[in-house]
This record gives sequence, structure tokens and C-alpha cells, in this order.
Amino acid sequence: MGFIAPLQLNAAELEKNMPYYDTITTRTRVIIDNDFGGDPDGLFQLAHHLLSPTTEVRGIIGSKHYENGFYGYPGTAAHACAMATDLLTAMQLETQVAVYEGANSSLKDDKTPVVSAGAEFIVQEAMRDDAKLPLYVVCGAGLTNIASAWLMEPKIAGRIRLVWIGGPEYEGLAFPPPGGMTPEYNLGIDLKAGQVVFNHSDIPLWQIPRDAYRQALASYSELLCRVKDKGALGKFLMERLDDLMQRANRSLGEAYVLGDSPLVLLTALQSSWEPDPSSSRYVIMPAPRIDDAGLYDANPDGRKIRIYTELDVRLMFEDFYAKIALFNVDE
Repeated sequence: MGFIAPLQLNAAELEKNMPYYDTITTRTRVIIDNDFGGDPDGLFQLAHHLLSPTTEVRGIIGSKHYENGFYGYPGTAAHACAMATDLLTAMQLETQVAVYEGANSSLKDDKTPVVSAGAEFIVQEAMRDDAKLPLYVVCGAGLTNIASAWLMEPKIAGRIRLVWIGGPEYEGLAFPPPGGMTPEYNLGIDLKAGQVVFNHSDIPLWQIPRDAYRQALASYSELLCRVKDKGALGKFLMERLDDLMQRANRSLGEAYVLGDSPLVLLTALQSSWEPDPSSSRYVIMPAPRIDDAGLYDANPDGRKIRIYTELDVRLMFEDFYAKIALFNVDE
């Protein structure tokens, strides 16, 4: 199926707005797991993935946030699902992609899953025998749902690749930002789930730690010029960002971290031949153990994981701006 929007666009709109649809086909399946009810960067990422013809979005999981929420937004998985559904409505896709509610509580220990519709869907999609395309689970929030899915069915590790936005800087690769949180923000949503994924699971992992995802800076001015006037979708995204900036008493500056967008860069914008995110840089290291403070302990025997250090933000943002302009069917 790939790019989903043409299922509801008429032929004239498709020809006008999706000129690449007869030249590009689907390469990957993705499950998108994010806390869409918090930082609106997840909504920008979700829209970008849905506009990418090489990815077949199999399902969307709304994840919980911290219990006290985010700048007055509820921290529940239900609110995350509501925000994702609002975005789908703005894109006229509400009947095309299923939204699943993730866990509403963190793991209590490293052996017991929190069963949810989201975790069950990860297992269901991973264990399909009729699907040939590789399956990426992309996560821009806490790891509760993927950790729970693995605890429910460890065999999924041989059938998926996890791409995760989160975790602190690695010593020797980067320095933490001034006043950086410990645990790092996404890891702290469910530290125990992070320990399951890193310390116990054998899930193939591409990690975008804090020093990497903070590279995804877009100025407010460029977002005004290149997103806000692009139809119902652009209006929706900028309304969500503007609402947050007002809730933050206009204190967030003029360069916003769209830190979940690398999930699109690494899965949809891979090279033509020998597909891989060839314009971004990474190192391969044994997966560390995560301790109870949310810091890394070296583990030379850990499975090898990719840790991204430098992201091709030019490709990532220019692709997003082009796609949202092509999708603008309101004129």
C-alpha cells in the first residue's frame, strides 16, 4: 500500500500532488509508537511518515507520557491516540490507518509486560508469515510497549528492527547539554522498559541518543514560511506547536527541536542502491546496560547496536517541506 493518502484523493489531486507515485514503491513496513499528546514533534514525524511513499504505516500506537503530563496536556495514552486521530482527520486518513492505545502504566519489573492493544499489535504484526517487507518499530517516547511486546513474545526480536529516539550521550562521543536531565527524557518515561530492551532483550536496535536528536533544529520562522500555509495539515501542525509555545510562556526560543523526525530519515529516506541511511553517521558498539540511575554501564558482551552521532537534517527537513507542499490540496 505504501503512501496511504491517495486512497482518499481523487485522480486529479493525485496527479497534481503526488507526481512520484508512479516511480516509487514501498520498501518497508513501519509501526509508529509515540507520545503524540506531549511534545508536538511526534505529530510532525507522524505526518512525515504518512507522506512517505516507501513506508507502509501498518499501525500507530499512542504512548503514555509522564504522569503529570506535558505543559498541562494529559499524560495518558488515550490523549496521545486522540491527537494522532486528529492529525489523521486533518489528512483525511482517519479510515485508513488504525490507532492503538498503548500502556497507561510503566513496567513494574523486568519480567512482567503491561499488556495493551499497542503491545499486542506489535506482536501480531511482527509474527506475520505473509509479509515480505522488513518491519521497523519506530519509537519517539518511552519503551513500555516494545518492551512489553518482547516480554509477551521474545521471538519478535528476529522479525523487527527498533529505531528509538532516546537515551543519554555516550562518553567519548558527546557531552550532555547544560542542565541535561538524568535519566534522559524519553528513557525516564519508563526506565524499567529501557532496561528490558537494553539489558535483557536481543532486539536489533538503532539508537538516536540525546546529542543526535537535538541536532534536528528547525527555526520557527522557517516553519511559519514553509508549513503554516500548507493546507489543513500545515495549519494543524502549527496550531499544535503554537499552543505549546504559548503554554511555555514564549520561553522556548526561535529554534525548535523536531527531535522525532529522525525516525523518518532513517527508515524512509534510505539510499537508492544497497538501502541504508547512508548520509547519516553512526558507530557500532555493544549495547550497554542501563543502571537504575538511567546511565550506561559498559557491557562488552552486549549485542551490537547502531548509535547515531550525526544526522542529515538537510535531507530530512527539505523532504518534509516538499512533501507537505505536494500534499496541500486545499487550493
